[in-house]
Amino acid sequence: MSYLETLKERFKKESKSIVLPEISDERVRDAATRLAEENICDVFLINDNPEADYKANFEGVERITVIDTFADKRAEEFAELFFEKRKHKGITIDEAKSVTRTSLYFASFMVETGLADACVAGAATSTADVLRSAIYCIGLKPDSSVVSSIFLMSNEEGRTMAFGDCAVVPYPDSKQLASIASDSADSFEKIIGVKPNVAMLSFSTQGSAKHERVELVTEALESVKKNRPNLSVDGEMQFDTAFVPGVAQRKAPESDVAGKANVFVFPNLDAGNIGYKIAERLGGYNATGPIIQGLNKPMNDLSRGCSADDIVNTVLVSLSMS
Repeated sequence: MSYLETLKERFKKESKSIVLPEISDERVRDAATRLAEENICDVFLINDNPEADYKANFEGVERITVIDTFADKRAEEFAELFFEKRKHKGITIDEAKSVTRTSLYFASFMVETGLADACVAGAATSTADVLRSAIYCIGLKPDSSVVSSIFLMSNEEGRTMAFGDCAVVPYPDSKQLASIASDSADSFEKIIGVKPNVAMLSFSTQGSAKHERVELVTEALESVKKNRPNLSVDGEMQFDTAFVPGVAQRKAPESDVAGKANVFVFPNLDAGNIGYKIAERLGGYNATGPIIQGLNKPMNDLSRGCSADDIVNTVLVSLSMS
């Protein structure tokens, strides 16, 4: 059973809720219907168009609730919250009221206030807009310095790994890279339920090369070890050292991570994005993501080319992080 099937069976026994703000998209409506009919979770669908009526689409479908932001009093409450969060940036209360009537921001505040466990958006919205609403409304975890992402890479033999960051932060500094490593470990353990072994990747293995890019990775490693002394993390190391036990024995025999890593932290977005696509296209791994991390509560982004299946899978992952 894949981790996604495991999550699906788990949530059938729990009481979870997801908010989907893009009700006008047919793929979102199809995914919502599947989630409800398979008894996976409660679904809140958000409509901010006064000229559209979607409630008739879901008559008789249990576990789906359609919310019209223009008629819901909670938009006023969310406006007050948004004004308090953003008034230092010069936003007015009238601007806050306008923003929180939009489906994306209304949905974000449903997560922030605990009315929903997680939010998934992006089928019809840019990644920049999804991340902006998440950061403005939900905010970062206290111990995170940056919003980043992982891809979960799975093969037919049931092996699942995390690659981070492959989608959000182009060139992290050492503090951001440390945060990415820590958050990637937490995301992997929450979703997969397996102890993370984190490899901080580089073109060098434990001092085999000298370069400022290597020093950035080692500085990040020192920070992670200081802040997370119980986390299994090591580096800097090349991918083959992290992945292949035989190579690990030769290159890093003293390492507890080398040869058995399941969380791979790339030094920059170039390496991460190229790496996950090579694993997907040449290695036969299936990629799920990007899974957004570093937020105080879960909100995930979709590709605008996504399918209803992709939406369902992203909902499963998002709920596992709540």
